[in-house]
Amino acid sequence: MKKRIFKPYFSVAFSFLLFLSIFYSFPFMVKAQENNYDLDHINSSLEEEGVLTVGMEANYAPFNWSQTSPADGAVEIDNSPGEYANGYDVQMAAQLAEELGLDLKIIKLEWDGLPPALESGMIDVIIAGMSPTPERKREIAFSDSYYESDMVLVVNKDSKYAEATSLADFDGARVTAQLNTFHYELIDQIPNVTQQTAMESFPTMISSVLSDKTDAYVSEKPGALAAVASNSDLTFVAFDEGQGFETDNVDTSVAVGLRLDSPLIDPINNALATISQETRDQLMEEMVDLNEQGESEGFWSDVRNIWTTYGHQFLVGARNTIIIAFISTLVGFIIGLLIAIYRTIPINRKHKPVTYIFYKILEFFIIAYIEIFRGTPMMVQAMMIFYGSKLFFNIDLSAMIAALIIVSINTGAYLTEVIRGGIIGVDPGQLEAAKAIGMTHFQSMTTVVLPQAIRNTLPALGNEFVVNIKDTSVLNVIAVTELFFITRSAAGSTYKTFQTFFIAAVLYFVMTFIATRLLILLEKYMGGAASYTMHKSSTTMPTNIKKGN
Repeated sequence: MKKRIFKPYFSVAFSFLLFLSIFYSFPFMVKAQENNYDLDHINSSLEEEGVLTVGMEANYAPFNWSQTSPADGAVEIDNSPGEYANGYDVQMAAQLAEELGLDLKIIKLEWDGLPPALESGMIDVIIAGMSPTPERKREIAFSDSYYESDMVLVVNKDSKYAEATSLADFDGARVTAQLNTFHYELIDQIPNVTQQTAMESFPTMISSVLSDKTDAYVSEKPGALAAVASNSDLTFVAFDEGQGFETDNVDTSVAVGLRLDSPLIDPINNALATISQETRDQLMEEMVDLNEQGESEGFWSDVRNIWTTYGHQFLVGARNTIIIAFISTLVGFIIGLLIAIYRTIPINRKHKPVTYIFYKILEFFIIAYIEIFRGTPMMVQAMMIFYGSKLFFNIDLSAMIAALIIVSINTGAYLTEVIRGGIIGVDPGQLEAAKAIGMTHFQSMTTVVLPQAIRNTLPALGNEFVVNIKDTSVLNVIAVTELFFITRSAAGSTYKTFQTFFIAAVLYFVMTFIATRLLILLEKYMGGAASYTMHKSSTTMPTNIKKGN
């Protein structure tokens, strides 16, 4: 009876769900068919079927920035919950996705992480104000241009260069530009210029100009407009034809970056062709206006406003920082402990050849692991593990899981030697005495030697935990939403770099201060009581002994 009653309801429910799926996908299918797009061919190249996954910095206004609400058409950032991306790139990406009949997903990454993310398949396209330079074209395919701009120099409005009309007027000026962009190469066109080291972000360059460390930085005009709109102490110098930078159209245009073999190139070019130049210019004006921050009301007022807007994100970043540091230190300690125990096993040539050879082979890999992870920067390790796992092994690690793996194995490499030093520091006579009463090597280590070794190395373990709290900042290269990552987002959106990093500095200090106090309490607890009672024999009165006597 139950089967007969259930079958009709099941059929009706299944039919209803099928109808809904067709109903909701029908507009996208019709849109794609109207434009002669082969959805099957497009989906075959997408990381997620039916979804256009776009990578960008969300830190380069007015092309792209992050905010805390979906206001003004912002799109939620998939790998940073609570953050929303907006800007010219975001709005263009939304129009392209709609034209192609696809949903839109935004992935926030550092500028240097965008090409490897594209190559590894973590994102489908780069829409981040990227110019199709000849160097990039060797690794990345580009669509037709979706915006073109003039190159200008941003200066302090009180600077002697504020009234310049040609590059010759910047004779002897200190000038910088963003790292890994063609902007930096343009500096050579300024006569007798003092070319400063390239900087990684526009907020950093703005701070350098405001603090008089730099006289000017190279920027596209929209970026300069956003910087000036956000900071009344800045202005920019535009040049008449023949007086400014000599550039090719390919340098001053921005395009969508794709994999070299991507079938999305023609559909994206067709979709771009449907967006008029008037619409593009109007959209850029709107994004510049949206990014305007207004006049500064003073340092503390700026700090308060930034905290009011981004306080929740700061706390989320601080929480993730503590989680990564604590778990990674604990796992790293376990790794270091196991390796340290293994390396103290008394195996030599007197043992069986197979046992000795196996021991030495494993010891070789252990030493290689220690030397490699102690001898290379954690930032390099993060890039290789996060992007390499996807590129070579098709393992798609989340940023948080990758962060825990990276910091754990890095910590383990350092703590291995710390714990081994603690073991060596224990009087060898105690190990010999334990074995003399019949204990195995494992029993002797776990019950006699290791408790003392761990107590002796506790200050170093605590120091490693504090170091990990701060070193998680390098994980921003793989877009882990830790405190430094959130700080850069807020600084890139507000252009209040010093005020934003002041908040971060306070939070880092609070975290490390509390961690240090807790570790001191733990050390006192593991140190035992201040005195203890020693019972010499059943016929002797107990003696109270204080430590140090």
